[in-house]
Parts: sequence; C-alpha cells; structure tokens
Amino acid sequence: MLSCDDGQEENLKELANHLDSKYNALKKNLGNIGENKLLLITAIKMVDDYFDLFKKVKNNKADFEKLSIKFKELRSLTINYKDDKELEIEKLKSELNDFKMMVEKSKNSYEDILDKTTKSIEKFIENANTDMEKNIQ
Repeated sequence: MLSCDDGQEENLKELANHLDSKYNALKKNLGNIGENKLLLITAIKMVDDYFDLFKKVKNNKADFEKLSIKFKELRSLTINYKDDKELEIEKLKSELNDFKMMVEKSKNSYEDILDKTTKSIEKFIENANTDMEKNIQ
C-alpha cells in the first residue's frame, strides 16, 4: 500500500507497528471516538514525543559542548601545569648541578688549605727542631 526506497521496508514496518501500538493504546483509553480523531490524536502525541526528544537532544548537545569546552580548558591547564613542572624540574637539576660543583670546589679548596696548613705546621716544627738543636749545641 505504501511505497518506500529499497532497503527501507523493515524501517517502514517498524514505524507502522509503532503507530499502530500508539493508536491502539489511545483507542483503549479513549474508546471508539472515530478513526480519524484517533489517528489525529496519535499523530499529535507522536509529534509531541518527537519534539520532546528533539529538545532533549538539543539540551544534551549544549551540555556536551559545555563539557567539551571545559575538557579543553582542563587539558590546556594540565599541559601548562606539566610544562611548568618540567621547567621547574630542569631548574632544580641545574641548581643541584651548581651545588655539586660548589661542593666540589669547596672540597678542593678545603684540601688545598689543609695541605698548606699541614706543610706550614711541618715547616714550623722543622724550624723549631732546628732552632732547638742549635740552642743545645
């Protein structure tokens, strides 16, 4: 009775069954008020259902877009945070290397001072011993 494109037969049957079930539910609730009135009320109810779903989809799309924007903001914040932390880590590594070099220089300087002091004390003792030997003779 109705024509449709090839491959749409099942879809048409599904739509007809849906219309039929809505029609029969209204007929059961409202009684036999006439086929035309029942078909009109069924069509209005189905259009109302369609617009309710359309509004929900539209609202969900708007919510999704808001979430998408928030996600992009969070992603950007995360990337910036990661970049900042990587820079901070590099800075800390550099400071640590500088500190290690300073410790090494201090160690070398300390060893030089210790060597000079030891030599100076040894020379002082040697001179003192020499002076004592001269005084004893």
